[in-house]
Amino acid sequence: MDLPVYTKQQLALRNGQDKPQIWVAYKGLIYDMTDSRLWRNGKHYEHWAGQDLTDELPDAPHTEAVFEKFTPIAMLVKPG
Repeated sequence: MDLPVYTKQQLALRNGQDKPQIWVAYKGLIYDMTDSRLWRNGKHYEHWAGQDLTDELPDAPHTEAVFEKFTPIAMLVKPG
């Protein structure tokens, strides 16, 4: 899988407000949620787009299997 790489700062702009794209990251991969009806205006329940949601998933009512419905479009730069 040869995907482009984005920084957390670049991801943060894809929040549905600063830029029209609605992206979220999970376990180092970035997913485009722009077409998901559950991410209207860059918000999904108490979660905002443009963020790494890896640490927030345990609080969600669903499992990480939800990401299987979406194709990763990029990778998040690893810290350090």
